[in-house]
Amino acid sequence: MTKFKTLRSLLLVVAVLSLGACTKDITGEPSASSADENVAEKLVFSPENAIKGQLLVYFSDDVVSKVENSVLRVTRAGGVATRSGIDDFDGVLDNIGVKSLERLFPVDERNEERTRAAGLHRWYVVEFDEGADLQQAAHAMARVAEVSKVEYNQQLKNVDSGQKIIPMDLPAAPATRAETSFNDPLLGWQWHYINKGNTTIYNKIKAGADVNCEDAWRLCACDPRVIVAVVDNCVDWTHPDLAANMWTNTAEEKGQTGADDDSNGYKDDIHGYNFVTNTTLKVSTQGDAPEHGTHVGGTVAAVNNNGVGVCGVAGGTGNNDGVKLMSCQIFYNGDGGTSSISAKAIKYAADNGASIIQCSWGYEGGYLTSDASYAASSSAEKQAIDYFISKKNCDALDGGLAIFAAGNDATGMAGYPAAYKDYIAVTSMSCDFTPAYYTNYGPGCNIAAPGGDMVQSYLDNGRDYAAIYSTIPNGRYGYSQGTSMACPHVSGVAALGLSYALKLGKTFTTDQFKALLLTSVNNIDQYCTGTKTTLNDYGSPVSLALSTYSKKMGTGYIDAFQVLMNVRGTTCVPVPVSNNYQLDLLPYLGGGNTNLTIVSVEFSAEDLARIGMASNPVVFGNKVVMQCTKPGSAIGKVTMRAGTNSGSGVNGMTITKEMAFIVREAHSENGGWL
Repeated sequence: MTKFKTLRSLLLVVAVLSLGACTKDITGEPSASSADENVAEKLVFSPENAIKGQLLVYFSDDVVSKVENSVLRVTRAGGVATRSGIDDFDGVLDNIGVKSLERLFPVDERNEERTRAAGLHRWYVVEFDEGADLQQAAHAMARVAEVSKVEYNQQLKNVDSGQKIIPMDLPAAPATRAETSFNDPLLGWQWHYINKGNTTIYNKIKAGADVNCEDAWRLCACDPRVIVAVVDNCVDWTHPDLAANMWTNTAEEKGQTGADDDSNGYKDDIHGYNFVTNTTLKVSTQGDAPEHGTHVGGTVAAVNNNGVGVCGVAGGTGNNDGVKLMSCQIFYNGDGGTSSISAKAIKYAADNGASIIQCSWGYEGGYLTSDASYAASSSAEKQAIDYFISKKNCDALDGGLAIFAAGNDATGMAGYPAAYKDYIAVTSMSCDFTPAYYTNYGPGCNIAAPGGDMVQSYLDNGRDYAAIYSTIPNGRYGYSQGTSMACPHVSGVAALGLSYALKLGKTFTTDQFKALLLTSVNNIDQYCTGTKTTLNDYGSPVSLALSTYSKKMGTGYIDAFQVLMNVRGTTCVPVPVSNNYQLDLLPYLGGGNTNLTIVSVEFSAEDLARIGMASNPVVFGNKVVMQCTKPGSAIGKVTMRAGTNSGSGVNGMTITKEMAFIVREAHSENGGWL
């Protein structure tokens, strides 16, 4: 080592020590004179809410190969690397009691070129003595010229950590259960898929407050080529209602135990991986660790029509045609849930075929308050999500979709990462269309879906039926609520849409498909009036002003049938339940062209029954008179004459167009329709 390098290392050690002795003003904070602008620019996030004894380091591109060689020399011999090969950086490591230095994203031989192109190979994790001052260590590392960024490893939280999952073994649904050919005995309790207004669940329930699975399933029940990565705690892959729809890494399943048979950087990752313990998945028997991920996974893709339990939004028809669930475990018995772990899990999902990441987690409310604060200096997690979004794993989509729960803080913005502009943030509604009492709302919130409201049904009948019913470990089922439960409804509907696109041979860009999802909605704002009763922190009833949520729940509540219609290219028209509603179709047909005359609208007998009409509508004065007596969806053939004016004597050309009619109850006299 040269005298110059030795001197530089010594100065860095001195710098670490001196940081703890910088001057402070009367508030106890460091004075402005101690600021180091160059160091500050390299730091990502803050020590607040960060894991002790860990930092993420992003080495500059021109020296990362040197770091790789230094680490590989040790690890290939079976040791633990503690040296980077950069003298100044290693001097800092010595001072903080280094335990290990390793690449954040393991080498996946199949995707290494893409990984390097994205710069992800430059991220390393440093583990050191938890007693070392985290902020001082970060500043010292940031002072090293060869270091581009130093990131505090933030602690994530399951957004529904305060929401209980209540096991409940219910009898087969009552005779009024959903009108579908599926034979799952508990489907009728899943109002969130098909809501017929069963007052056993809640006496103020509203028919149609669901994601409209019944009508969507007639067209498509899913495709196993679509993979949804559940980034959560473990999904119980042995559950009889999930096993057939689990993603399986056949190379590892058929390979040697303890070996990386497919060279993706992970051993024995048969149905996914435990990124907390860096081991194969294991359904824990301790606490409630696997319940959340299993409940979420069941909403996405519990097996449909298998004569067992419940259904999933994208669960198929019982013929091994549901979407596949990949379990990317980032929480384990209260451990895990850091930004480094989530980053690894999301990159794994991209490299192993997922086209949707289902993420019901985020940062503590109020910690990050803007896109700029989340994207500052581009964290490892954000780079991993960007990598996922750019990876094409489905023939119907040119990239990936990141779908997050908006959060349960009942605050006026979505939490992060959900709020970030490139990700879909899901808010939660109840079985009567009203916003759930706990949901976040406002900036960053994109779309609503059923998430349940236990308080409503508890106050009504002492039961929890107004929550979301899904799978829980050990072959059981249970209720829960939260934006965590709303989020997988959107993930499932997105998977359903991609499956239908595959069926039709259609392709979309990620931006096109996100726009399609966010416009395949029904109006929720019409229900954001008046009050609803909930409970405060002390268990006392209080009134919640619903106007608070108006225009803040996203574009509307998602409708699976509309998603499929928009994939198909069929115009969707909203219609209220009414005995005599005059519908003007011209705004949906070329913006109100007066040279277009409506001749007739015809439905099949089955579709007439679905929307409660006795006969085809009558056309009067170019308006279609609809008499829909119940919520539902139907596809009609609209016959028109083009190129004619009244009294001209010219008949014009006869044309037809398929249109979808979405019938829902109107909250007010004017319907509140868009």
